Amino acid sequence: MSPHPSPPIPPSAGSGPPTGAVSPPTRRQMLLGAGALALGASALGCAPGSAADTSEVRFWSLFQGGDGARLETMLDAVRDQAPHLRVTPSTLAWGPPYYTKLAMASVGGRAPETAVMHMSRLPGYAPGGLLDPFDLDLLAEFGVTAEDFVPDLWERGIHDGSTYAIPLDTHPVVLFYDTGMADRAGLLDTDGKLRALDSPEEFLEASRAIAEVSGGSGITYGHVNDDSQGWRIFWKLYNQTGAELKLPQGGPAELDRDEALRVFSFLAELMDGQTSENDLTYQSALAGFSSGRAGMLVCGEWELPYLLDNVENLGAAPFPTVFEYPGSYADSHAFVLPRQNDPDPERVRAAHEFVALMVRNSLTWGEAGHIPAYSPVMESAEYQALTPQSDYASAGETPVLDPEVWFAGAGSQFHSSVSESLRTAVSGEGPEAAVEQLARSLDSWAARINPSEGVS
Repeated sequence: MSPHPSPPIPPSAGSGPPTGAVSPPTRRQMLLGAGALALGASALGCAPGSAADTSEVRFWSLFQGGDGARLETMLDAVRDQAPHLRVTPSTLAWGPPYYTKLAMASVGGRAPETAVMHMSRLPGYAPGGLLDPFDLDLLAEFGVTAEDFVPDLWERGIHDGSTYAIPLDTHPVVLFYDTGMADRAGLLDTDGKLRALDSPEEFLEASRAIAEVSGGSGITYGHVNDDSQGWRIFWKLYNQTGAELKLPQGGPAELDRDEALRVFSFLAELMDGQTSENDLTYQSALAGFSSGRAGMLVCGEWELPYLLDNVENLGAAPFPTVFEYPGSYADSHAFVLPRQNDPDPERVRAAHEFVALMVRNSLTWGEAGHIPAYSPVMESAEYQALTPQSDYASAGETPVLDPEVWFAGAGSQFHSSVSESLRTAVSGEGPEAAVEQLARSLDSWAARINPSEGVS
């Protein structure tokens, strides 16, 4: 196959790797920052409305680019379906600015009625009193109930018996492939889809086979100098072994070192520097796959719009069950209710109606590559007709989210810290050293005190 010209390096999508990591704000930062946030509240669209304007829903999100455009389409649909609601959206920068401002707004009494949060960040917010719970009876009045969601995902939104997050989507890491190369490598089934690669041996053999066809790399993965990629691929494979990781407050961490070694040894064999490169950045892996220099790419489904524009014969599948149990690293964009000092019952009602309408209009979101969390949409004929989205939709049934601890989650410093172990395994001192490095990092995090404890 003749190599295609390399495309421009794409920008990261909002769900993808952050430009920098962030720790949860300290109590002092939140209290001091609340005053500064209040001064700029009107610019952020969060200044209090008039007492008579009980239908206003101030809504914060972190969606930009293509996701931002699709969000606007969903907002337009909500406005058409509920013209009595006055939705005031505000878009904040992904990562540190967003989560810090959200926490400060809750502490300072200047929070919007609703906001988007990665489900993995909930343990750092709900226990500290930074969010209000949803009224499930009120949601049901607007057509949304717990039974409409994958149980494992819905349960991640529950803290201390109350529901604090309503999932909009699941966005997992999946396996993209060039269908033409996969066909020539003998990796497609009779339906023209990628056949099961459900063992370490089959996965490695597939990488070698497609590397021969591409003349470059087989299964490619970008992780160098990235805040999250090293952790994402380790954590999903570790979960596939069935091993547990316990991170009790104060530590030490309880890591199954034998299974961790098994995972790192497999990854070192996969990214051997010959069949598949071991030193790719996130962007260089995307560019290598889209230009035809690699036949497969392990990546978040949030890159689907870019890949559809740049890969002529694009296929996608859930990440294979390499070890014993299915599951792929995932997160979920979810709606939350930032804490209100004196909530207006009518605005609370409006916020519940808005959230219900957004999840019911999430087919638009599915077109972007995300898996709608609301089952009536995900199971609809319209969504099932989308390709390759419907080919990896089953990944939403077995999501592997971050550990339920305050310091984990999207855009966290924890991700950056633990991700370094992958590089040690595949291009440094090797898998054994990677296990020791990871164990030390996990012990360090487990020993830390939640800075938001006591904030209420």
